[in-house]
Amino acid sequence: MDAPLRPQEGAVSAGPDSLQQPAPSSQPTVPGSPSGVVPASAPAVPAVSPPPASDASAPAVPAALERHRVHHSYIWLGGIKSAVTVLIALLVSFGSSIISVVAGQGASEMADLAAAVGMGAVVAAVVGGACLLGAIVVGIATLCQWWAYRHLYFTLDGEEFTLYSGIFNKKQAHVPYARIQSLDQKATLLQRVFGVCDVSIDTAGGASNKAVVVPCVTKSQAEWLRRELFARKSAAEQESGRASSPAPAAPVVGGQPAASAVPGNILDAPASLWDDARGAFAGARVDTGRVSYEYGLTNGELLLTGFSNNTGFVLVLLGVIGALASMVSSLFDVFQPDDALVKGAGRLLENALSNGGVAAVGVVTFLGACLVLWLLSAIGTCVSYGGFKARRRDSRIEVEYGLLQHQLQGVDIDRVQSVVIRQSFVRRLLGFCEVSLGKIDSLGDQADASQKNKGLADHGVIIHPFVRTSRVPDILAGMVPEFADVPTDLCPVAPVALRRALIRRCLLQGGGLWCLLAGVALFIATSVWQPALAASPDVESALVLAVLTFSTNVLLVAGVVLLVVDAVGAVLWARESSFGYNRSFFQVSNGGLSRETVTVPRKKIQFGFTKTNPFQRRARTATINAATAAGLGTKLVLIDAAEQDAEAWLRWLEPRVPNDAAKPAPLVQEPAPIASPAPAAAPASFGPAAPASHSDSTRPHQEDRL
Repeated sequence: MDAPLRPQEGAVSAGPDSLQQPAPSSQPTVPGSPSGVVPASAPAVPAVSPPPASDASAPAVPAALERHRVHHSYIWLGGIKSAVTVLIALLVSFGSSIISVVAGQGASEMADLAAAVGMGAVVAAVVGGACLLGAIVVGIATLCQWWAYRHLYFTLDGEEFTLYSGIFNKKQAHVPYARIQSLDQKATLLQRVFGVCDVSIDTAGGASNKAVVVPCVTKSQAEWLRRELFARKSAAEQESGRASSPAPAAPVVGGQPAASAVPGNILDAPASLWDDARGAFAGARVDTGRVSYEYGLTNGELLLTGFSNNTGFVLVLLGVIGALASMVSSLFDVFQPDDALVKGAGRLLENALSNGGVAAVGVVTFLGACLVLWLLSAIGTCVSYGGFKARRRDSRIEVEYGLLQHQLQGVDIDRVQSVVIRQSFVRRLLGFCEVSLGKIDSLGDQADASQKNKGLADHGVIIHPFVRTSRVPDILAGMVPEFADVPTDLCPVAPVALRRALIRRCLLQGGGLWCLLAGVALFIATSVWQPALAASPDVESALVLAVLTFSTNVLLVAGVVLLVVDAVGAVLWARESSFGYNRSFFQVSNGGLSRETVTVPRKKIQFGFTKTNPFQRRARTATINAATAAGLGTKLVLIDAAEQDAEAWLRWLEPRVPNDAAKPAPLVQEPAPIASPAPAAAPASFGPAAPASHSDSTRPHQEDRL
């Protein structure tokens, strides 16, 4: 049921796909718009007629809210998707059935049938039946899509956005404007061709929250919806007192003009063509606000982003494991003891293995497979980051990327939970880092795990994937100037943390020690079995001895290398890890071979606590934990901070109270009756409560009330 519009909430802006052309004088200003004027490219907004004033006592008749429907491509795009699914299913089912019939015992019957009626008629009958069945299924699916389209629409009233959907089971998703976390746009390749996209509205609901997805809206309608929702969100927050003043626009950095042009890359040109073409049903552009800062990726940054992605390393590792497995299996499967020729080849292989020839061939094969896989992964990552643009638009941060599948992420600065600077080992060697903004993610209706580049979803809003560390202050000043006052006085971890890190990383958690132990055990077994295997004339015995020797050497070398890497990482972690805090921000840095620095506003911290085990209590250290949200927010952890520093941080985390509020007015006690004296007792204290003991190491945090 449509919610009526409240008379005191004014006019309701209509969508671009459902508006007529009213007179210019009837266009009101957009609520919360920075310029206060509807742009020329924006859709016209009809004014709602005021209620009649003839009878003040008569109840006002609320105006019905306008229903904004999605684009009709929702019907036939869903039909195309169903047709492709049915086609694949039919090919698999009928193809396997035909192959099994032809290859099985019924081959003679099939041949007799083909001779009687003709092979062409049999094939035509099978194909015709499959096509008829597929057409029926696709028709039913398209009919269901059309029926669902008839019941899919959204409305905007003065307080919330509402999405209506469902045929038999009706669903109404209500999103208050003040609860909007971020607004994203996603478009597949087919959707980009037709100029439509899916809009996801995230709310600050924690881990059980699901994004509200509005499917198949035109680009013009998506831009209008993004502008309207953020404007209404800002107005709702100001009205409720949550935002005392609008968020400042990003300043111009380095004397550059607003929306300054930066050196682009080779994929910016096709991305610009995609953006200019917009699609068949995209519609006219809608002004969504003033851009004060914008940048992209250079050719070098794009290539480095592609070659340094984690997916490439995973593919390389899988390729190496597969090549090793295939080589080992071939060694044990090919050689047969009864064949004299194969025995001679086995002897040659054994000699080559002892001389290092097979090892050289294996290394070349591994390197070639790794290079091909890494190159393919790099190309895929570059295409996924094609047309990358990050900008500050009014109080919002927007990031768009994707040459084939396009995605736009938009989050209000008030919803940014943290600023994260990550440096992998490769980035540290080159002097680069990744800059991202943490936000409370929601669980969309379509799992993010199906995305091609899953790292984009895991790391929040990536505002730059590969940038020099010297440029980070300028980028943060342009994109998030609200995070300018970061802590500079940092507290390092306790001195004893180095010894504890070496024990923890090298002995308990590292893989180097276990590789060494496995290598030593295999070396002992090889030494015990070597006399018997060497005396045996069989080829298999020689191969087993060679493989055992090779595996022992690999485990010993890998164990030593991993042990050294773990030790170096522990030393770097103890030297570089620290935390700091000031009046407004809390920062945690965890070093090592890779480094991560997280900065969180104090008012965003939901709770914090310290944790100690018996060994930490003996070393007088503690683990610091802080979280910005109970669901999928940012979590900060630092191990082995000094005990006194952890206690000071807990005191800083306590809610702040103004000085006047900390001293309540004294209460007047009536004198006790003289006739009935009572035993002497301790007088009640009406002053400020004594500070709580810090044995309770958990501190909830509330927003400042200054």
